[in-house]
This record gives sequence, C-alpha cells and structure tokens, in this order.
Amino acid sequence: YPWHDFSSLAIPCVLPGKFVDHIPKFSNMKHFLSSLRILPRWIIFFIDLLCVYAALIIGFLLRFNFDLDKIVTYQWPDILVTVGIVSTVCFILFQTFSGIIRHTGIQDASRVLIALSCIALMLLSANVICYGYGKAYIIPYSVIGITLFSAFVIMVAYRLLIKAIFDQVASSPAGVVRSKTVIYGAGRAGAITCKILSAQSKKSNFQKVLAFIDDNADYSGKQLEGLKIYHATVYNIEKLYKRYSFNQIVVTTALQNSTNRKAVLEWCLEKKIKILQTPPESQWMQSKFSIRQIKDIHIEDLLNREVISIENKAVSEELTGKVILVTGAAGSIGSELVRQMAAFSTAQIILCDQAESPLHELRLELKESFPQLNVHTFLGNVCNKNRMKYLFETYHPQVIFHAAAYKHVPDMEKIPDVAVVNNVMGTLNMADLSVLYNVGKFIMISTDKAVNPANVMGASKRIAEIFIQSLNDHLQQDGPHTAFITTRFGNVLGSTGSVVPRFKKLIEQGGPVTVTHPEVTRFFMTIPEACQLVLQAVTMGKGGEIFAFDMGTPVKIADLAYKMIRLSGLEPDKDIKVTFTGLRPGEKLYEEVLGEKEDAIPTYHKKITIAKVRTYDFTIVENDIHELIGYAQKGNAWKVVELMKHIVPEYKSNNSIFEKLDAGALDENTGEQQPVPGPAAILPANQQPITHSL
Repeated sequence: YPWHDFSSLAIPCVLPGKFVDHIPKFSNMKHFLSSLRILPRWIIFFIDLLCVYAALIIGFLLRFNFDLDKIVTYQWPDILVTVGIVSTVCFILFQTFSGIIRHTGIQDASRVLIALSCIALMLLSANVICYGYGKAYIIPYSVIGITLFSAFVIMVAYRLLIKAIFDQVASSPAGVVRSKTVIYGAGRAGAITCKILSAQSKKSNFQKVLAFIDDNADYSGKQLEGLKIYHATVYNIEKLYKRYSFNQIVVTTALQNSTNRKAVLEWCLEKKIKILQTPPESQWMQSKFSIRQIKDIHIEDLLNREVISIENKAVSEELTGKVILVTGAAGSIGSELVRQMAAFSTAQIILCDQAESPLHELRLELKESFPQLNVHTFLGNVCNKNRMKYLFETYHPQVIFHAAAYKHVPDMEKIPDVAVVNNVMGTLNMADLSVLYNVGKFIMISTDKAVNPANVMGASKRIAEIFIQSLNDHLQQDGPHTAFITTRFGNVLGSTGSVVPRFKKLIEQGGPVTVTHPEVTRFFMTIPEACQLVLQAVTMGKGGEIFAFDMGTPVKIADLAYKMIRLSGLEPDKDIKVTFTGLRPGEKLYEEVLGEKEDAIPTYHKKITIAKVRTYDFTIVENDIHELIGYAQKGNAWKVVELMKHIVPEYKSNNSIFEKLDAGALDENTGEQQPVPGPAAILPANQQPITHSL
C-alpha cells in the first residue's frame, strides 16, 4: 500500500520538515480506514518485531523487579541483535505477517504462538551454546518465558484492536449509512441469525446487531451472543429505539398469535422501522440459509394468526397410494393443495385446468421441486362433461378436490348465466361422474360468500353446496357411495386477483390505493393455511358435512391498505393516498362463515367446525338446478337470478341491479310492493347484464 496514504492518520507528531512536506494533509480517520483494504506486510512485520522487543523489556523488568542496575549489566547489543535475528527468521518461516489484520481469527493467533515458541526455543538453544563455550547466558531462562507470554498477549491484542477499530469505524464506506438491527427471538434461530449478520456485516446492509427481544419474559435481562435480551413489549422497544435509534428488526420466530408481538410490530410500522423475516429454521439445517434469504415481511405475516397444525399422519394415511384429481389445479388454492400433497406418498396426482400456460408452469415447478412425484396435467373444462368423462376413464381418480370455480364477485354479477354454468353445472358434472366411477371422496372448495349470499357468485356456490349435500344424503339409501364433503372459508391472501396483489401494484405505481368502503371487513387466511385445513377436513369427512374454518378476527380492508403502505416505507395519505370508491355490485360490508339458522358443531380440530345446515329433497333440488342450468345455457340472466333466489331463499342481492327481484321490494314513493320488472325497465341498455347463449 502506498506509504503516503497512511498520512490520513491524524496523530500529533514531530517529523522532519522535508518528510512532512511529502505527506498529503488528511484528517478524516474514517475515510482513511474505509479506503484502506490490506495493511502492508512489511508494516505488520516491523510492528511484530517491536512487540517482541517490548515483551523482552517487560520480561527483564518483571524478572529483576524493575532494578535497572541489574538489568544494565547484561550485554544489550548482543541481546538485541540475537533477538532480532531469531525473530526475523521465525516470522519469515511461519509468515505471521501474512494474515489480514481486520479478519484476525484463531488461525492467526495459532500462527503467532507457534512462531513465538520457536523464538523461545532458539533463544534457549543460544543460551545452551554460550554455556558450552564457558560464557554467561545471553538471556535468563525466566526472562525468555515471560517474554514469550508477553509477546503473545501484545501481538494478539493489537491485532484484535485493529480489527475492532475497523469494525466500529470503517464497517461501511464513507457516506453510506448502515443498518442497526434488533433481533426478534432469542432462541436458537435468533442466535444463528446474529452470527450470520455479524459474519456478513461487511458485505450486507447490516452494521451490527444491537439487542434481542423475545416474547418469553423469562429471557428478560439475560444475554445471548454477548447481547442483552429484552421482553418484547412496546415500552422496551421504545427504550431501545431511544438508546440506539435502530432502523430495522429481524423476526426469527414463527409469527404466532401474540398481543405483545402485534403491538410491537405495529409500533415499528408507525416509526417506519423496516421489518424483515428469516426463512424457516429447517432450511438452515440443510445449509441453504444465506444473508440473501432474509426478506421483507409480508402483510399476511402481520395478521396475528395462530400457527395451524394438522395431523400429518392421518392425512398421509388418507392419501397414500391414492390417485388424486385436482380441478382448478392451476389456481391459487388448487396449486397449493398439490404442493402440500406432493409431500405424501400419493400414487398419482392429476392436474386439471382450462388455463394452459399456468398449468404448464405448475407442472414444470413440480417436476423441479418433486422429481419423484407422479404427476400428469389434463387440459380441460369441468363444464365439458364428455372431456371430463374421458379424464375419469383414463386415470380413475379415487379422491377429487374440486377447486375449479369463478370467484370474482363484480364480474359474476354481470354474467350470472356464466357463473351458474361454471360453478353449478361444472360441480354437477364432476359429482355425477364421481358417482359413476366410484370415487371415494369428493371435496368441494366453497366460500364464506355462500352464507346468506348477497351476490351471484356466492349464490352459485351455495347452490353447488346444496346439490352435493343432498346428493350425498340421497346416495346413503343405497349403501356405500362417494363421500361428498364441502369446505368453506373466506378470502385467501395472495391469491390471483385478491386484494393484496392489487394493493401492491397500486403502491408500486405511486397510488392512490382504492378501497370500496372505510368499514368493509373480510376474513382472511393464507393460502397454505386454507389448504392445510382442507387436507385435515378430508380425514374427518364421512360424507355430507360442510366444514367451516375458523378464520380468526375479521380485518378492515382500509387497515390492510394502511399497513401495506407502511410496510413499503411510505406514509398513508401523505406519500400514498387512500381513496374510497363505494361498494361494488354484489359486495357486502362484511362476510359470515355461518348463516343465521346454521349451528356450528365442534370437531377434534379447534380450527374446524361442521356447519349444521338445513337439508333438501334431492329430487326437488335436482329438478330446480337442471331448470336453472337450462336458463343459464340460453343466456337468460334475469330468469337465472330469479330462479337462484327461489332455490336459495336467503339470497338477497346487495348493491346490485338484481335487488329488484327480491320479494318484498317496496316502492320508495308509494311504499307498495313492486312487480318484478324486466331488464329494460331497470337500466339503460348499456348497463344491462351481459346475456348470451352458451
């Protein structure tokens, strides 16, 4: 390293004038240390040599109790020359000056110890030689021992000192502000994270870890990796913030339901403190964890939901050796079901969907992640009964997960005939074929919008529920049959077209983020959670049940929008506006998992209950639904909705043109009941629902 660059060390000293003139005038220690990469070897060599001489003097002083009269009696020119030659030979031989000081470790300390031991042996040998020739010892044996110990301490200490200086002063390039981190979780995962962040501090955005916080109050006041552990409360996190002004927090534990945790993370969001999360600890044990895997926390991780556990053994027994068919396999729920079932020893999994590209991408993903999985893709529409019949004849599925459905409320409100054909007729086709080909279990994925439906989509799913439930009851009269099971849950975060991806896109575009109503609330569940409960329900179902999942506490969509904006490091209504657009056609302010006349029967899994609903006569239901499908295939939207309301009496349209079809609708002026009008009497032609023949 060029000598003149060392001049940035602002150390008061007296130097010859001409020499000083050649040294550039720098005074910024941090800038110098930041720019310095490797200390020259010759400098390290001379510092080590000076350390040995210093240790030698210490050795004499201690040996003779600081009696200088005795010390000066020794032949110091011979001692200095001998020690210098011996030290030079040993340093060169063991390359003590070759290590990078700022990365000093055990190997460097070992190398120093070996070199000093060699120096001591050579000095002892010199004494023996002198004694053989009748001369006095060059250096007393006791001084050699003290010198060895002192030199080791000094040489290792100055290396560690320089390393500490670089860590504290030059850990970041000049002008770059590095992050100050608090780790949430003082268990093994937190300790590993701390070590990784410390080891990677020079390569990542982390400056240093300042402290730990943990939900367990018993850890409070203790230390981990030399850092204090605090109880995870808002009071303690505020105290840490005032002391350290940290700017990010890394969560290393599962985000379980915790009042303290929710409050702490909410406080961090308000203070614009970056929240990160580590991957599952199981990935670390396979040496897959790196600094790059520490990612921004997702909004679904802040919903304060309990971790769901399922009985994997029971699920494995149910699916092992079975041929599984998943309809709508390329969708959010269908694809996650397949990923979770891939961990079990299924005989075969058939992926059925009409979306070609997503189905192809899913197949490639599964082949890469689960190379041993026996998986086949089948391109087809559940509404095409002949195509589905070919699927059954080819693969003979034993368990069916029916996830294929149209789900977007405003879109289905415009095309009720299409909603009925896909959601109702598609379910009928799959149910009829399941009975015909002796399928063991048929699991339909339903929605909380089927409860007291206020829109076409929810009503279509409720009609599908009614059909398979009444079909199951009807088949019971003839002995063993296909077990038809329904699972009902609310919105899933991150699914295609859901609110979270939509909000993310709007935030990336700079806003505004649009919410329909400030009071609209929804139940939310992550996709993996929903699929875990579906698989658990399969093991419980005997046929005819409607399993309702515990969705937790409903969440205001407006609050969700504010949280997502803060997670992006922005301020709601300042950096990103939140605007309210009004309820969309068919939309309710809130959703329900059970209807007013439905009771919940508990199961052995605390997250799953059975909805006790009214029963229907299969013959009547079958006739009504076939009539409904007939109108839908003709494209008669108004007649379709009218008949849907007949089949599902609790179906009352909300914020929709079909409100006029509800019995008991009153004229706002006269207070009298209105006759059921046709489309033209309600809206202009350009606002009519789309009608066409299917």
